[in-house]
Amino acid sequence: MRSATQIAATAVAMIAFGAAGCERDTSGLEPAPLSTDPIVFLDNFPAGVDYQAFLGSIVGVISVDANEKYAGTGALRIQIPYPGDPDGGWAGGAFVTNEVRDFSGYDALTFWAKSSKESTLDVAGLGNDNTGTSQYEAKWSRIALTTTWTRYAIPIPLPARLDSERGLFFFAEGPEGGEGHVVWFDEIQFEKTGTIANPRPAMTTQTVNAFVGATVSAAGTTTTFDVDGTDQVIEHMPGYFTFISSADSVATCTDGAIHVVGAGSATITAKLGEVDATGTLTLNATASPTIPAPVPTLPASDVISLFSNRYANVTVDTWSAGWDRADVTDLAISGDDVKAYTNLVYAGIEFTSAVIDATAMTHFHVHVWVPAGTVFRVKLVDFGADGTYGGGNDSECELSFTASSTPPLAVGTWVGLDIPLASFVTLTGRAHLAQLIVSGDMNTAYVDNIYFHR
Repeated sequence: MRSATQIAATAVAMIAFGAAGCERDTSGLEPAPLSTDPIVFLDNFPAGVDYQAFLGSIVGVISVDANEKYAGTGALRIQIPYPGDPDGGWAGGAFVTNEVRDFSGYDALTFWAKSSKESTLDVAGLGNDNTGTSQYEAKWSRIALTTTWTRYAIPIPLPARLDSERGLFFFAEGPEGGEGHVVWFDEIQFEKTGTIANPRPAMTTQTVNAFVGATVSAAGTTTTFDVDGTDQVIEHMPGYFTFISSADSVATCTDGAIHVVGAGSATITAKLGEVDATGTLTLNATASPTIPAPVPTLPASDVISLFSNRYANVTVDTWSAGWDRADVTDLAISGDDVKAYTNLVYAGIEFTSAVIDATAMTHFHVHVWVPAGTVFRVKLVDFGADGTYGGGNDSECELSFTASSTPPLAVGTWVGLDIPLASFVTLTGRAHLAQLIVSGDMNTAYVDNIYFHR
């Protein structure tokens, strides 16, 4: 016998009628309520529910199994690939609905699951609609599965947030022990269990350096729940929290985001509903440029541009490589695009897929604006003819700019560093330039008009 929550909410039908020469006044009608249908999967997919494989996962791993099920006539069968499967190394995706639903009346997503061998499911969760714009994803990691059917519950961190949601259920799993296996899911649904208790929200204590106009996010937002007497840690997006700023002149908080509105420092704390979260975010905000960088005047025929509104830019693979220690944000100042680096130790800018031949160029140029600091560094790296870093024919050179260098570095104003390529004395090759690395001691730097020229 299934619970009452397995029955979808009854839709309210409105019958419009009219007669020739008459119009019906609809100005006082309220919008139809959203569906509170709790069902994700019972014996098959409900109408309007779709499975979407995650990018990079193996496609076609899901089927309905009529032979192995917990209840009813079928269960979801997930074939986890073996290591080295040419079609993909893992399985995972999201179950989404084409009509938003209201889950604010439930406290958990529940499901039954089993595995063809004892295994650990990498992750399962809710609130991911596979668009990249989800605000209320919540997940449970490292879930122990056995070879017998077992019921699992994923608490909703704050049900009131899920009053208009398309993301129903998601999972991800890879091979274990050097082999693939099968995972089955059944009876996936939202429920009001009444067994979710004692929420203990937390976020990572951290210090963030940012610029005015930026939006920052808290890291490590989690809530630990008592689920049927056992503690369960749910990792979730910051959107479930309400953030509080100690200085509204520095930072304001809305919809889980922290907006930097003024220079100074602020301490950010959080609540999950009425429960205080542990951990704080200390925000140090610096002023940003109020005027754009000067517009370059060189003819386009004499320029190879990486970043400038003035010229057509070549392909840049990344403005902050995975190995660097910096955060980058795209910012517009009076309509002019700039790259804003925060938490800057060193930033790796790579154009390895289309290396630059600058043998006909004489200078490297960048406009830089820093709110503080004493040194700004620029490094160019050439990968050599083999186009590979570490191939034995690489060359590189780094130059430092200070208040006494030529050109000099200044604080609080745009500085044009127009550097002769001959100054990069250990950069012996210029035909296969693949990296630009900027660094300094200022934590924050704005850059614009990055190009080679003659």
